[in-house]
Order: sequence, then C-alpha cells, then structure tokens
Amino acid sequence: MFFGQLVRSCYEDNRLAVPAKLGSSLVSPIVVTQGFDRNILVMPDDVFEKFIRLLMNLNVADPLTRRLQRLLIGNATYCEIDKNGMIVLPAGLRQMAGITSEAVWVGQGTYMEIWSQESWRQQEFELQDFISNTQRFASLNIAGL
Repeated sequence: MFFGQLVRSCYEDNRLAVPAKLGSSLVSPIVVTQGFDRNILVMPDDVFEKFIRLLMNLNVADPLTRRLQRLLIGNATYCEIDKNGMIVLPAGLRQMAGITSEAVWVGQGTYMEIWSQESWRQQEFELQDFISNTQRFASLNIAGL
C-alpha cells in the first residue's frame, strides 16, 4: 500500500529516485503513464494489468473510451528500478507533468502519482479549502468506514 508524500530530485538525464518509504513494495518493472491531472501515474506491473483489463472491458465504439485508452495505455511504458533505486522517466511524460529539478511522489493506495512541485502546491492549496471539500465530496459514498 502506498501513502504519504515525499520530494525527490530529478536529474537532467531523467533519472528519479523511487522513495523507499513509499515504494518499498515496488518491484521492477513498474509502469508509468500520463495521469489525469498533469501528473504521472506509477503502478506495479500487476496493478497496471488489472487496470488495462478494466479499460478493455469498456465499449470501444464509445469515443470517450478510445480517448481514455489512448491517454492511459498509449502513454504507458515500463520502467526498471536500477540497483540505486532510480528510474528513468520518459522525457515526454516528464515534460507533460512540468517536472524540473524536483518531483513530489504521492501515494494513492495501489498506485502512486508523481507531480511537479508547482502543480502539487496547487493541489494542496485546493485541498485545504475545507468548505469546498464538503461540497465536492458529499456525493461520494465512504460510509463503510
């Protein structure tokens, strides 16, 4: 399970350290792909395979399905975690996410997200709007806790 957040340096050659605290259960290869919020999704291979199966069960005749598949499957790539605990981010994904010298890893349960510091600061700012959060999340059913 992945949770919490950590900042790690991203180097000019697109190498990025996988935080051991968040990713202790990550085993190579992992899958990285474009996220929904100008971020990068990071999944263990088995989680990504389950994710693909769900996407492939959607109606391919629906244009939204095809766009979603292009977004998530078309931008996916395997990454190896090297002996130093580093991955090489695809340059296109790094550019899309706006990641420069540092990246924020955010645990999301079965997967992680990688954000630029600027984009993550904006997310944190929005999440601290407690009045809006009440309205945003009121329709979600999390009653089983």
